[in-house]
Amino acid sequence: MSFASESLSETESFLSDAYTPMHIGGRPERTGTRVERRAAGGLIVDELAFDYTMSYDAGCLERICLLTIHRGTVADTTGGGEEIHGPGRTFLISQPDRPYTGEVRAAAYTITMFDPGLLTRVAGGGPGASPVRLTGQRAVDAAGDRLLERTVAYLRDDVMAGPAAGHPLVVAGAVRVLAAAALSAFPHTDLDTDGARSTRRDATSDTLRRAMDFIEANADRDIGLAEIAASIPLTPRAVQYAFRRHAGTTPLAHLRRVRLARAHEELKATDPGTGSVIGIAGKWGFGNPGRFAVEHRTAYGVSPSSLLHARS
Repeated sequence: MSFASESLSETESFLSDAYTPMHIGGRPERTGTRVERRAAGGLIVDELAFDYTMSYDAGCLERICLLTIHRGTVADTTGGGEEIHGPGRTFLISQPDRPYTGEVRAAAYTITMFDPGLLTRVAGGGPGASPVRLTGQRAVDAAGDRLLERTVAYLRDDVMAGPAAGHPLVVAGAVRVLAAAALSAFPHTDLDTDGARSTRRDATSDTLRRAMDFIEANADRDIGLAEIAASIPLTPRAVQYAFRRHAGTTPLAHLRRVRLARAHEELKATDPGTGSVIGIAGKWGFGNPGRFAVEHRTAYGVSPSSLLHARS
């Protein structure tokens, strides 16, 4: 979806429909606005550019909304003061259930949005877990800003702008990466978890076997740590500990290996006239063909394209 206008009233209407009801203020001489939206699988990535200074007064988004600034500045006035965000900074515009106010000052930026509940699931919270919330709007340090900027660029340029956006597992994996990056970069609440003693007690070889069986049967679905743990059912921490203790790996690393093996088998069975490496990789959750090729060669000693075309 694309939008371009020099009308403030049209811009206000579009932004209200795309995000949340809002009022924009100011009487600038230049009023050019450009928005490019890509959305798939619960992930929204928008590129916005404003040629002027525009104030906004907006309602609740009900989503995690991160702004990555490329040009100009955005002034956040939600708390009554004024906090300026400039290029190289990624910040949380507001808590999902709170309105927000501020001013865009001739800025270009990327917005990424996703379901707040994903923070809890990525953190390993199963049914009944207390929601994990971001407790600050800024990354805790410069390394956090760099991580967010790289993650947003990957989503915008590699996942959502190409054929990978058509593969549900790729998009699902990408939005999990974004949520994990947010948890790494921003201060946040912790999960309510069982004590270390019960975690170690439950981390048995039987737990590992049942988790691996679930992964084998559901590798083609959008699953993560929370779903794997709920299938047993045990706490996510117990499942992680079982993998570390008995297999020397993590549940998600094992899931990735299973998907790589499925992609390998499909490459061997596919006629090159009817399938492609990019299509098969995307189907199994590998959105970057170059990285997929490296992983495949490391595991099987041959490139995916060589394996596919060996049938021709």
